[in-house]
Amino acid sequence: MKDPTMYQTAWDHPPTRWAWIRHMAMIAVRLVGWVAVWIGSLGILVSFLSPGYAVLVIPVLLYATLRAVLQLAYIRPSVQIQRVLWEYPWQVLEGVPRGRNRHPEVEENEMWLELPNPEVPGERIPLLFLSGMRTFWWMRRFGTARTKPELKAEIEPLWFAGDPRFIAVVAAPTRNGSAPKRLHLLYQRTATGRRGVEPADWNASPAALERARRCGAHVPDAVRAHARPH
Repeated sequence: MKDPTMYQTAWDHPPTRWAWIRHMAMIAVRLVGWVAVWIGSLGILVSFLSPGYAVLVIPVLLYATLRAVLQLAYIRPSVQIQRVLWEYPWQVLEGVPRGRNRHPEVEENEMWLELPNPEVPGERIPLLFLSGMRTFWWMRRFGTARTKPELKAEIEPLWFAGDPRFIAVVAAPTRNGSAPKRLHLLYQRTATGRRGVEPADWNASPAALERARRCGAHVPDAVRAHARPH
């Protein structure tokens, strides 16, 4: 199998495409499953149980509703994962600095990775796990002094695609190291476009800014106009 870093983009790597398809398929399966649980529970309550049993069924209905809504919430970041994979190649990185507590250069108390600035050799940029969705698996492997070495080894080397100044995808390797698994979207808060959060250009080149914008990162209007190809 060809080295995944030799492809022009991560999406050009066939196992990566299959990993994303499986990722989306599992979201769809879980969504259908929880909807089925909701419908089935309601049907049992209406058709077979007396009203007194509602106290037992209603918690199931509420939990199934919550889980179904969560699956819907996973769709948007999963689409953004695909957009990042369309634009950036894989990097397979060894020994990436990481932590579970607050990074000294940021305000948020979140898990973080330090990744190289693609345009400033030697500079490293902290990229936080700002979204709480599906982070428990990663948290267990980021490690503390008591974390088992075999757990830490599951994210070595780290697969990375993107620009740590804006938006990126990280993944763990499969056992044979030929494909990614656990695709996870990371982004800078300044790239979200949220109200009250000013976008930042990080002194990036126009080409880098335009590439990030195509992935869905929020880029200042003036910079976008400058970065737009003529």
